[in-house]
Amino acid sequence: MSDALAHVKDLGAFVSASPSSFHAVRESARRLAGAGFSEVAETEDFPRTAGKYFVVRDGAFIAWVAPEDAGPTTGFSIFGTHTDSPTFKLKPRPTTGRDGWLQAGVEVYGGPLLNSWLDRELQLAGRIVTLDGTEHLVETGPLLRFPQLAIHLDRAVNDGLKLDKQQHMNPVWGQGDPSTADLMEFLAAKAGLAAEEIGGYDIVVADTQEAQVFGAEGEFFASGRLDNLSSVHAGVAALIAADVAPGAPVAVLAAFDHEEVGSGSRSGAAGPFLEDILLRIGDGLGATTAERARALAASFCISADVGHAVHPNYAERHDPANHPVLNGGPLLKINANQRYTTDAPGTAKWARLCAAAGVPYQEFVSHNSVPCGSTIGPLTATRLGIRTIDVGMPVLSMHSAREMAGVQDPLRLATVAELFFAAGAS
Repeated sequence: MSDALAHVKDLGAFVSASPSSFHAVRESARRLAGAGFSEVAETEDFPRTAGKYFVVRDGAFIAWVAPEDAGPTTGFSIFGTHTDSPTFKLKPRPTTGRDGWLQAGVEVYGGPLLNSWLDRELQLAGRIVTLDGTEHLVETGPLLRFPQLAIHLDRAVNDGLKLDKQQHMNPVWGQGDPSTADLMEFLAAKAGLAAEEIGGYDIVVADTQEAQVFGAEGEFFASGRLDNLSSVHAGVAALIAADVAPGAPVAVLAAFDHEEVGSGSRSGAAGPFLEDILLRIGDGLGATTAERARALAASFCISADVGHAVHPNYAERHDPANHPVLNGGPLLKINANQRYTTDAPGTAKWARLCAAAGVPYQEFVSHNSVPCGSTIGPLTATRLGIRTIDVGMPVLSMHSAREMAGVQDPLRLATVAELFFAAGAS
């Protein structure tokens, strides 16, 4: 438990440093650079030598370790995940309000559990791009709140809370006259800028509460943005720790943005980011078109995203024969309709990895009457033809402002990922 506790403490620090996808990339890059990885710009030539590198594209990044003997047909061991979480995104002309309140105009991003965001101290975070094209990261600290209507004014609230995304999800951030206030001026000052310097922005809402270990035996872990910073953190820790020996595939960590809204962007898994980087790594190794195809055929991808543990109050919503639990090990996610990409050879590969790592795992499959979500896995498999499986850490309260996991599972996921990077796709 001591190792597991140390790992979740570091995960909590990672989440706190990552209130937006852009901050998650900055924190990952900081950790990778501190471990000897070199950043490569997409506008520059890629290295033609073995080593440790990473590339940043907006709110996404790809890092890799090329072993000394990597050649044109060397495959890739890819651990794929995403940096974004369900939240709210700041609209244009965001300064709103009425009756002496200053409010922020926000748009729902992804599928958050709206009620979980009520009565919390929240912040704004993300990037501001000035008119000269320079990017500035900003975070406000506690600033916002979605105040819930008192039960005295809604006596039926405990019989069913209904929140209108436009009418009710407008957080307060101050008092005054919205015609004379300017939220963007406030944000600009936080970034050390003047409001008139702002050319554009991508700003989201984030919970400010610190991660917490709790439970009778200290066995539970609560935090915001576990979906899916828990997988990003596992991948970063694993890639830094992995001993990628000669003869192993190129170890690749791909962390995409915009998964929560379908991945359709230049930095999302449906876009060309991973394909672009693998192509350029192959070029650096001297691969021909045929050799590149051979390398992809020898590759394997683990798509890592959180999954559902059985809920004790809603057990009927789960498959009757498959009830994953917190602290039972990472999930192998299976779906007949290819919402998850796991197949029989991939299952066998996962079983070998977990056995070698000394890590238990659990299977997850949806109840037939409950629609299944999806991940970057099917997109990656479709774009590149690489055999892919879907895995993830079990959680409760997925898409809540504050999700719940087991203390032991984050380290277990990172342990399997580290072995995967070191042992390769065999």
